[in-house]
Amino acid sequence: MDDVQKRIDDLVKSDRVVLFMKGTAQFPMCGFSGRAIQVLDACGVEKLTTVNVLDDEAVRQGIKQYANWPTIPQLYVNGEFVGGSDIMTEMYQSGELQRLLAA
Repeated sequence: MDDVQKRIDDLVKSDRVVLFMKGTAQFPMCGFSGRAIQVLDACGVEKLTTVNVLDDEAVRQGIKQYANWPTIPQLYVNGEFVGGSDIMTEMYQSGELQRLLAA
């Protein structure tokens, strides 16, 4: 595992809920990241770690390889990849995301 992948792995496992996004929770820099934050807020997530991929190009590219997922944002819960904003929205609408986050 190279240095960037190790850093990403450490970030993913650093907290229970981690979102790699463009911008911050207070100032999302794209609509998909904004939607991801809205979904997590609607689920009542209080302790959320966000990683602004715009601050580090190596992380921005490396996270796509880490999960073999081409887009950002990416949500991780308990160190496991959940998906991007579309998957988060679908899971929220079905109640699956709330159950995952409550577990």
